[in-house]
Formats: sequence, C-alpha cells, structure tokens
Amino acid sequence: MTTSNAEAEAVFYYSGLCSSPRLKKPTRPEAYNVLNELRPVFGHKLNTIWKDLGPKVCDLLDSHGIMWTTIDIVRFIKIKRGEVVGPVVLWIGVALETLTGECARPSANGCLDLLKEFDITDVEVAFRESIYMRSAGPSVPSLTLTLQHPTTCIHSPLTSALGLSISTQATPHVEGTGGLYLAEGGDSNKILLVTARHVLFPPNEGPNNNYDITNANTPHRNVLLLGIKALRKLVESIRMEIATIGKRNLRRIRTVIQNQGPLDKATEAIGSLKRLLKEIRENWSEPNQRVLGHIIRSPPISMGAGTEGFTEDYAVVELDNSKINENFKGNIIDTRMELVEFIGKMVPHTGSDTVFECRFDRLLQLDGILSEDVMHSPDTFDRNDEPCLVVVRNGNATGTTIGRPTGVFSYVREYYTNGTHSTSTEWAILPYDYKSGDFSLPGDSGAVVADCYGRIGGLLTGGAGKIGSFDITYATPFFWRFPRIKENGFPNAYIYPVI
Repeated sequence: MTTSNAEAEAVFYYSGLCSSPRLKKPTRPEAYNVLNELRPVFGHKLNTIWKDLGPKVCDLLDSHGIMWTTIDIVRFIKIKRGEVVGPVVLWIGVALETLTGECARPSANGCLDLLKEFDITDVEVAFRESIYMRSAGPSVPSLTLTLQHPTTCIHSPLTSALGLSISTQATPHVEGTGGLYLAEGGDSNKILLVTARHVLFPPNEGPNNNYDITNANTPHRNVLLLGIKALRKLVESIRMEIATIGKRNLRRIRTVIQNQGPLDKATEAIGSLKRLLKEIRENWSEPNQRVLGHIIRSPPISMGAGTEGFTEDYAVVELDNSKINENFKGNIIDTRMELVEFIGKMVPHTGSDTVFECRFDRLLQLDGILSEDVMHSPDTFDRNDEPCLVVVRNGNATGTTIGRPTGVFSYVREYYTNGTHSTSTEWAILPYDYKSGDFSLPGDSGAVVADCYGRIGGLLTGGAGKIGSFDITYATPFFWRFPRIKENGFPNAYIYPVI
C-alpha cells in the first residue's frame, strides 16, 4: 500500500462513526471509506469469561508499553454492503499519535494468543485513536410545570422530568444532568437527586476530597437548575420559537383567513411563550433565584473502586422542598418524541412477555434496576430473535437519545500529569445506528439510562472518541452504585416511586 493510500485508510476506515477515529491497524490492508455502524455483542463466549480475560488484556498492553485509553468489545456493520454483522472485535483505543501500525502488531498478536488460551479464535483485534473524557459540559416557573402544554418542548427543561440541567452556584459554567430521584426513607421526607460528582465538583477546579455536609466545617454548596449556558440556550430557544410560530401564523393569514383554529392555537402559544420569557427574565435570571438544593454527600472520585473495579463518581443533592409541589411525578423520562417512533426503536419485537407501558404524554416511568446478568444476557430480543438491549436517556446537552449497550463491560483509563494512571470498568453504550449520532455529549454526565420497561441501568459518566464527539458512551451500573450510596449514609434510601 502506498503512503497516500495508507493515510487514506487511517482517516476513512471508521467512516460513519460519530468521531471518525483514525485507524491504527497492524494487519493487512483493506478497502476504506465505507460507512461503519457499531453493534453490541451478546451470546459470545466473551460475555461469560471477560472478567477473567479482560485484566490479562490490560496487563499485556501495559507490558508492551501501549498508552491505551479504552478497551471495548464490539461488532461492526459495513453499511450498504448487505448490512451483515461482522466478527467480534477487541477494539483498543490509544492516545493520539502514540502508536504506529508496526508497534501495534506485536500487541495485537499477543491479544490473539491470549484469546486462544481461552479457546477463542473468532475475535479480531483493532486499534484506533481515542480519548476518554468525563462528560461535564464546557465553559423559572415552578420546577414541576405540567407537560400538557402547547409548547411542551420549550418548557421541558423547567419540568421535574429526569434530565434536569444542573450546575453549582460556585461553578455555573460547568454543566451536567440530574440523574434520578431517591427518597431518603426512614423518618425523613427528603427527596434526593443523584448525579455525577465531576459535574458539581469539576476535577480541575478543586481538590478531590470527601464532601459530607454533616461535618461542621463543610461549607454549603448550592446546586442550580440551569447553568450559564443552559439558561442562555433556553432563552434563545423561546425567542426562536416565538419567531417561528409568528412566521407560520403570517403565512396562514396571507393564504386562508378562514382557517381560524390554527391561528388561535398559534396566538395562544406565542402568548404563553412571551409570558414564560418574562417570568424567566424577572424571577430566574440570577443564580440565587435558581437554587434547586444543596449537596449533602459526595465521596472522592475513584477509578477501579471496589472488587468490581467500577468508577466511584457520584454526588447526592437534597432538593429544596419549596421547589417541589403536587405536580411532582418522580422518576419519569420525557421521551420528547412521538410514541410510534419511540416504540418502534425501543420495544423488543419478540421473545418477551413483559407488557410495555408508556403514557400517551411521552413519559416513561422508571421502576426497578437492570441486573448484571441482564446486561450480559438480555431477556429481550429483536425481530430476528437475537438478544438485544435498547436504552434511553434524557440529558442536558443532547436531549433524549436512544442507544444500544454492549454485553461485555469495557475498560477505560485516565493518565495524570505526574505520570500515573487509573483504570476502571464501565458499561458501554453505542449509538442506536450510524444515522442517529452520538448517544451522549459533554454536558450529559449524570443522566440516568433506562430500558424500555423503565429498569434503571446506570448513570452516565463519560465517553470515548475525539474531543466533542463520542463513539461510545460509558455509564456506571446502578446495580453496583445504589448499594454504595446506601452504605454511605443513606441506609433507608429507595428509588422515589412514580406518582
């Protein structure tokens, strides 16, 4: 292969993925510039033996001096080539410009030898350039407004539905997403909100210390609904919606004046939006007017925590009771899409006796927790009677998105300026398809991920790809996180029920 062709292959080999990462390929040349789509892995031997094999892969790469960032188990579909699912791939992300194809070859062969030790000969090894990032974002009316409103999409950021855009009063330029509600339980009537710690304690803006409000020397740290960017985005969206409705209204007036119904609805919507804009300007523009509650507990961020090696990255917020009223519905996700579209993507086609339930007003009720066994071996199936798991989340940065978790947990690694590094296990979630774009982006950290039956899978922590684009999103499983929250001062806590 010529130098120009080799460069073209490196650039275009993963065309179709969200970040189009550069290929670092140690084996034979193939055709390039073909659209790819990531697919999850279920029903393979790796799903059952990865806990034993995965750490050996990490150690082997370290022994070869590979500066790896992510290790994922995926499949690929070559779009417009019959869409046949390809073989299982051990997909290794490496830091930018740290690996050549020649240097990758011994490591790839070593991985293949490891696989053979477990009698696995049908898995390929591929390298790509990839950055692992935590996904906190860059630099009103009652919280519980009803979703039954002619301008629901505009009002959605101000409702209590999961996906709240949050920041702290101390760092309003760093934004993320409120995850899910817990009841403190026992004799307490407090409602708690769980999110990612790095949203409320940005790692580059202070020490990574334990935060416990019961300590008399701990200063209060207020949490805001809407940071600087989210508030600006909301105001701009209201203005744009007013202008859009006004233009449509004007066209109707010019074409047919007798069609009064749509004109009346448009006038009502514009009036409502103008009142909302006025309310935000007068009562929600200052940070102290948007205080949602305050942080009460947050352990230091720790990678590879516990015997399972997941990421400890959470904060518990006590909500201000004055911001909660009778319209509060608990743990619901506003799907923000037509029910037919939502069901078409989310609901398994065969093989499940469970009855799918979604309110007609776009709300998915959360109840229960996805077990580790179901994550590895789903109890739902696609139209081809193959195991599948499809999940949804609503986040501050990207709104509602649907994705496909893969059945083998991934490894991620962070490198520090002092030359050390930390490694964690994560639940990997792929985009739904190559047309749907990123499952998450910076600013979505903390968002809860759930399946079509409302079972809670995990809380989003980060992703991998290029800066600003994630091919793969990572979440910490809630089956692991919830017991740790309970052990850390909330023994009677339970998932807040849908009202």
